Amino acid sequence: MILEALGSALVGLALTTAAVHRLSHRLPARLLVFCTGVAGALFGDFVTHTALGPGPVLLSLLGAAVVSAASLSLLLRPAGGLSRRSAPA
Repeated sequence: MILEALGSALVGLALTTAAVHRLSHRLPARLLVFCTGVAGALFGDFVTHTALGPGPVLLSLLGAAVVSAASLSLLLRPAGGLSRRSAPA
């Protein structure tokens, strides 16, 4: 169980490092991104482990990767910046 949690944290850390490397201009502060990626991976592992039981470790790691990627996607900002146009009334 501890090795599974450590593995899911490493999966979250790897996904976060890739996201920071490729999308650093669209993400907030790095500390927030790293915390979100690892916490999402741990939560994904917990949910998958609870749903499937203690058997399939690879599926738990896959669930950790999916939830971590979904959590990181919520932090992305628009690429072009915000436009200051007012909406038509």
